Amino acid sequence: MTLTAPPPAAERAETTPTRYVEVGGRRLAYRAIGAGRPLVLCNRFRGVLDTWDPAFLDALARHFRVITFDYSGLGLSTGPATFERSALARDARDLVQALELGPVIIGGWSLGGTAAQVFLLDYPELATHAVLIGTGPPGDTGHPIEPIFFERALKPVNDLDDELVLFFEPASAASREAGIRSHRRIAARTTDRAPMIPAEVFLPLLQENTSGQAFPDTGRFRERLTRTHTPLLVISGDHDISFPVEAWYELSRQLPTMQHLVLSQSGHGPQHQEPELIAEYIAAFVRTTPQGRRAP
Repeated sequence: MTLTAPPPAAERAETTPTRYVEVGGRRLAYRAIGAGRPLVLCNRFRGVLDTWDPAFLDALARHFRVITFDYSGLGLSTGPATFERSALARDARDLVQALELGPVIIGGWSLGGTAAQVFLLDYPELATHAVLIGTGPPGDTGHPIEPIFFERALKPVNDLDDELVLFFEPASAASREAGIRSHRRIAARTTDRAPMIPAEVFLPLLQENTSGQAFPDTGRFRERLTRTHTPLLVISGDHDISFPVEAWYELSRQLPTMQHLVLSQSGHGPQHQEPELIAEYIAAFVRTTPQGRRAP
């Protein structure tokens, strides 16, 4: 196993270089900014290093050492690609162990939020807190993905209009304007960019999931989640076409360590609509919530 030196704390998300760690026969690409407690972020469906809003990462980096990465076989990482949640969680685990981060705050957006839940459940000794953004709980929630998500998300290439529908609330002028600003910030990086995931890669990977559920409960995840003592912060938009906010309501009554923040007039990417606000909520949550203990 080999790894490169961590980047200086002063670097910003838009300019920080990509670094690599060789572990388990593949190369994981990652970036790190900031100083403090490590916060590892798992990415969305079709997401790579350069689909995070740099304003959100920079705001987080005022409080944490923020680590983003590409899953195996996607973006700038090598190895076999999959959307199977346990494999995505293993990517995060291998990165945490290779960088010798110790227990981390595990976070994730959308697909990454489901991977973060599996990380929390499979490697509880490595997680002090979990931050779940624009995502849903395991199993059948009774609140399916809206059809318009598939119409837009499965296009070979997404444009700005697609992004406004997928990640924001088109019915809100403020949300649309925030989406345009976020799009420009994400596009500002001009060098060392991670390649987007092509349709010939992501479409076959979708066929792995035959359950019809956004987050297949293949490992008793839902039942195990109710027994966690790890603090959970769930952040949702009030109109998320991918993971409806209502999907959490029933389970929230069984999760005493869970807090649920809902951003009004927002969609699937509330952290890109209000990057500084969401970063401050996350910092306050971690600062004021004690580390949990492992469930029996």
